[in-house]
Amino acid sequence: MSRAGLRRGSYDTTAEVFEIGSSPELGVVPEQMYASVIRPERYGAPIDAFRTELVDVPEIPPGFVLVAVMAAGINYNNAWAAMGEPLDVVAARQKNGEKEDFHIGGSEGSGIVWAVGEGTRSVQVGDHVLMVGARWDETAQDIRFGRDPMMSDSQKTWGYELNFGSFAQFALVAEFQCLPKPASLSWEESACFLLTAATAYRQLTRWTPNRVVPGSVVLVWGGAGGLGSMACQLVEMHGGRAVAVVSGPDKADYCRSNGAVGVIDRSEFRHWGRQPDPGTVEAAQWATEVRRFGRAIWDVLGERRSPDIVFEHPGADTLPTSIYVCETGGMVVLCGATSGFIGTLDLRVLWMRQKRLQGSHFANLSDCRAVTELAGMGKLNPRLGRVYSFDEVGRAHQDMVDGRQSHGNSAVSVGAGPAAATNSIRQDSGH
Repeated sequence: MSRAGLRRGSYDTTAEVFEIGSSPELGVVPEQMYASVIRPERYGAPIDAFRTELVDVPEIPPGFVLVAVMAAGINYNNAWAAMGEPLDVVAARQKNGEKEDFHIGGSEGSGIVWAVGEGTRSVQVGDHVLMVGARWDETAQDIRFGRDPMMSDSQKTWGYELNFGSFAQFALVAEFQCLPKPASLSWEESACFLLTAATAYRQLTRWTPNRVVPGSVVLVWGGAGGLGSMACQLVEMHGGRAVAVVSGPDKADYCRSNGAVGVIDRSEFRHWGRQPDPGTVEAAQWATEVRRFGRAIWDVLGERRSPDIVFEHPGADTLPTSIYVCETGGMVVLCGATSGFIGTLDLRVLWMRQKRLQGSHFANLSDCRAVTELAGMGKLNPRLGRVYSFDEVGRAHQDMVDGRQSHGNSAVSVGAGPAAATNSIRQDSGH
């Protein structure tokens, strides 16, 4: 393998381009890499928005590391990036002074630390890592005053609001975004679960006093999906009872095998979407259906018990139902809105029954480390479903938008081919 004899920063570079599944000598950085790229002129359906292109490998600032990506996880945020809404991610970054006219998504992944910037201390070249999907300024005043980094004004989603995510041969992350890869997991298993599992963990455990405890009843929307499959396991792990909601009977057995005590098929009900105005015929029909849905929860549990926590992420289609069926004093905790961002609810139910509607966004490093440890110990199954090839990044997101994704979490294989195993690399159990 030839080197160009170039230097960039404190690491060697080469002008040679390496095909997907192969890589240069450990520590040598190519000038260019293959990436699955979104450009504004292609905004639209994910299947058309993503294209494999050759782009420059980014410079490594102080405190940052370049990770050779072995596998990347698939999440809904880059379906939004592909469609250009609700945020034009390229325009937003250019408004803040960044020069790139493209977006490289991917908010989680696994890989090998390939080169490090000045001042890094917690990771070394050759370490096997998972990459955390959020970044913040550790010197920000609100963080220095003790604020949770996920609530810092400086916090942004890597691979969505920030560029150079995991859908490329090399990803750029701050060193604190790197967690040790559990040795018991494959590259693809390691890549697929951290975002959904840590998000679910925070939703279920961080919003005191509405936390899952032994005996808690938790209604889990999308029980067979990535978030839902993590939530059902975590509820069972904490002694609670998860009631999974799915979109078809074919998903019931999967949810039960994943820790749910029972399943409700939402296709058997007809009241989804905006809650009708009071006093209308439509409102009476909605009330009949939502009460029938509530009774279905009782049937699963074998008692007249409403959910202490409702684990929300569909948004517009389900929020009115979530607020209605939640227990008095309970919480609806929401981390997304895949069915739409504008939700409706009956405020009388919210205040008279003293219910809580809580937003929750991804997770801090403590949450991420917790679920990584659980996965490494074999207590949390990453629930890896389909593994896509690198040229199928657009297809993977289109499948998610169309509801055709496999059960659990999906991943894309990037460098985890046979060539990846031939490099002289080391795997530490910790840093």
